[in-house]
Amino acid sequence: MDRTPVEDADVCVVGAGPAGGIVAHRLAESGASVVVLEAGPRFDGDRQEQLEQHLRPGLDDPWGMGGPRDEFTSSGDSFYPLNAARVKGVGGSTLHWQGMVMRLHERDFELDSRHGVGADWPITYDDLRPFYAEAERELGVAGAMDNPYAPPREEPHPLPAFPPSHSDSIFAEACERLGIDMHSVPNARNSEPYDGRSPCVGYGTCKPVCPSGAKYTAESHVEKAESEGARVIDRARVRRLEHDSTGERVVAATYTTPDGETHRQTADQFVLGCGGVENVRLLLLSESEQYPDGLANSSGLVGRYFMDHLFAGMGGRLDRPTRQNHVGFNTSETHQFYDDAEPVNGLKLEFLNYAGPSPVIGALHADTWGDDLLGQLKADYGTHVAMGALVEQLPDEGNYVTIDPETTDDLGDPVPAVHWSIDDQTKAALERANEIQRTVLEELGVDVEWTVGPDNTGPAFHHMGTTRMGDDPESSVVNAECRTHDLQNLWIAGSSVFPTGGAMNPTLTIAALAVRLSQSVKQRVRN
Repeated sequence: MDRTPVEDADVCVVGAGPAGGIVAHRLAESGASVVVLEAGPRFDGDRQEQLEQHLRPGLDDPWGMGGPRDEFTSSGDSFYPLNAARVKGVGGSTLHWQGMVMRLHERDFELDSRHGVGADWPITYDDLRPFYAEAERELGVAGAMDNPYAPPREEPHPLPAFPPSHSDSIFAEACERLGIDMHSVPNARNSEPYDGRSPCVGYGTCKPVCPSGAKYTAESHVEKAESEGARVIDRARVRRLEHDSTGERVVAATYTTPDGETHRQTADQFVLGCGGVENVRLLLLSESEQYPDGLANSSGLVGRYFMDHLFAGMGGRLDRPTRQNHVGFNTSETHQFYDDAEPVNGLKLEFLNYAGPSPVIGALHADTWGDDLLGQLKADYGTHVAMGALVEQLPDEGNYVTIDPETTDDLGDPVPAVHWSIDDQTKAALERANEIQRTVLEELGVDVEWTVGPDNTGPAFHHMGTTRMGDDPESSVVNAECRTHDLQNLWIAGSSVFPTGGAMNPTLTIAALAVRLSQSVKQRVRN
């Protein structure tokens, strides 16, 4: 395809994930000339084939992550497996995400004011509330107004919620006796036809691949942007942003294409939407005489306050059928333990629908056949049950993303370097999650077989906080509109602007901020 620059572009968007896709569509729809530069490819292949490629042993990851292009380094007390859950390509990580979309709670925007930890956002929940509603329509969220702990809302979700699963009804017995409230999970997947996409037909393979197309991916917004006249250039790896002589405006994004050619895309406005790691890398690679520590980094905080959610889980077996893996996503959870707790870290408990081995995976990886295989599958499947949890990690300047000049990628550029540790307070919150999970499982009579907690936890791969939002240029990278303090026409979309991460999956907030940012950029383009 033609990967040469677009002339007279109003807006250049870097990254074609949910943030970049929504921004591109909104601006192109308003009449702006928009170009999107995406480092990865388009994945136009059949989703069923991609699913088989993922499931069958010995075949490659359908998203092609890893290798020289995606090199990184990790330091700190905990190794960070950066490539385990990110995707470079049109659609970004929504190509294989779980699809859960919750609003942050009101306390998440006021953590310092309420509890004296973390930071306050420069905006409130009420400021973002109308944009949350728009984001739910954009993604097609199925949900119900049955969560007594959720923040206030004026209107129902666009689609009805998915009904509780069979194993949810099993959990409900114990939770009722324990006084624990269960409620539905908002999901960005169709419970009925919506936005030209099929309803869920129950493949049960939501992560990594939804063959029916019921689950939202940012590909839909990229396609909408193109239908409104936006130009999307894939395999265009942006390696540097150039600014003018005053250091007040970005003038071009320099990118390299698969044929080895390097191009300069000029525009009036630039929006970075390439994630909490690659946003940082690009800014640091764009150092100059005016910005010796990296572009938009007069505060010294580009890359600082890297956060993720930590996973806590527990599971085992019951003496009755639990029907796991019939549903590939969560249908019930509880926010009962989220607010005003000790430790203060937010905590979201999940009732899993995919505990234990899937018969399909078991069959594909088995080394036996016939009756022996059938007997093995019957023994392995059917009675598993499990709970999960996301636990908040508070912002810590000692957790950060930078670049490693000693290690370079296939183009010779320094790779991302993640420095990540888990503090004692977060470990205490993980322990609290495990205690609640054990209480529920023991009430059910589950024989607990495994636990993920303080000593063996891992990240949820929600990269947040590396270009934080704030009113003070000395303690933040972007302002309340998500425009960088240092440059008048450089905007950052995505979870890297989060001052705190809460314990809610971040994509709905990413989408809400993208809608809000689009409104601000639109006014600049018109002027």
